[in-house]
Amino acid sequence: MEKISVSKVVTRFAPSPTGTLHIGGVRTALFNYIYAKQNNGEFLVRIEDTDRERSTKAYEKNILDTLSSIGLSPDKKPINQSERNDIYIKAAEQIIASGDAYWCDCSEEELEKMRNQQMADGEKPMYDGRSRHLGLERSSNTVLRLATPEDGEIVMHDMIRGEIRFNNAELDDLILLRSDGTPTYHLCNVVDDFEQGVTAVIRGEDHISNTPRQIHIQNALGYPALEYAHLPLVLGPDKKRLSKRHAATSLEEYKDMGYLDSAILNSLARLGWSGGDKEVFYMDDLLKDFNIKDVQKAGAIFDITKLDWLNAQHLANLSLEGFKEHIKPFAHKIDIDINDHPNTDLLIASMRTFENTLSDIARALRPYFMDVGEYDKNAIGKFLSNGTKVLEDIHELLQTISHWNEKEIDVMLKEYQASNNLKVPEVNQPIRIALTGSTKSPSLGLTLSLFDKKESLKRIEKLISFLN
Repeated sequence: MEKISVSKVVTRFAPSPTGTLHIGGVRTALFNYIYAKQNNGEFLVRIEDTDRERSTKAYEKNILDTLSSIGLSPDKKPINQSERNDIYIKAAEQIIASGDAYWCDCSEEELEKMRNQQMADGEKPMYDGRSRHLGLERSSNTVLRLATPEDGEIVMHDMIRGEIRFNNAELDDLILLRSDGTPTYHLCNVVDDFEQGVTAVIRGEDHISNTPRQIHIQNALGYPALEYAHLPLVLGPDKKRLSKRHAATSLEEYKDMGYLDSAILNSLARLGWSGGDKEVFYMDDLLKDFNIKDVQKAGAIFDITKLDWLNAQHLANLSLEGFKEHIKPFAHKIDIDINDHPNTDLLIASMRTFENTLSDIARALRPYFMDVGEYDKNAIGKFLSNGTKVLEDIHELLQTISHWNEKEIDVMLKEYQASNNLKVPEVNQPIRIALTGSTKSPSLGLTLSLFDKKESLKRIEKLISFLN
């Protein structure tokens, strides 16, 4: 990781509180956080809540709580754009005084006619500056437009994409103040970055076209230049922008499904950044190994199977006590108290790698705490289509075991298999179905030992009765 030569690096994450936190937004926050911390700087959050119709305090709270829950808390109290209108108006007045803005009274009908004509002529549809030299004054039907330079270019160095050039002639005279006097996104964005002391803007590539416009506003206000990095978009497997048709998009949904925060961050860090051959990263690893300059330009595909694998690795790396604390709330959701089992530690240690998520592991634990509600029909068809003889034989043999433990049970099962010339699944799977309703469990000797003798016999009897 390469340190940069500014007095203090300050990054920001600027979500709009119009919904829950999207995983693409979390990745943006994560990269901003890492870059700031790598350079002993500050990570800030700004709530861009100027969309009064869609913004809510509930969504704002969700965003801030979610960031905090995954360890991405800002270093200063977040600010709200809705509370800073006077600051934006003052900045607009400064631009007016410098001669870099003008009032425009073009109607929507006039603008639409202009755009249609431009497209008919094969030109890029954009405002043509017709009000620039009219000397109009502010009124109830005028907007304030930035007087973008009519020639020359903006040259931006992107930490990911290198040098990007923008021809000023292709840029609109964008609106700074609406006719009702409210400031627009671009003005608010630039002013807040300056007021917050932001030095580096790390955001999605869909903002690339905004950057030259915002640089022109910075220049009009005399603000210092910023660093930029535009991240590749997060895509679904079909290489289209990630949406709910591909998978869950809310971070909250993934947490509710039982993915660890560390695994989610690991997965998001890998979206667009390879990190070499290493796959499993924790925050300390990312702070040491991540380099913003190594992020790819092409879109990053979100693969749920990769997240599953990473989550399994992070779950496996938890201590037993740590795992138990993480599984408890998921077990409680399905009315299980893991401490109700006579050998909780052995059970959890045996089952913790059976599924990829905490919610799935909790469901796999259910048969060890309550009776089997239904049996896997496919499993019954495959392993019990020839009747219940194996179940009946094992039921009889289990009654003869004096010391109910994994070792003695295993010896009995192996002797039965060998003497009857049966394959292991032909013996073990019918018993698994009786005990758990499915064919998935730890070794059968261990599984039986996790139930007491009475309960094991009762469940085998129940399946025999069900089949007959």
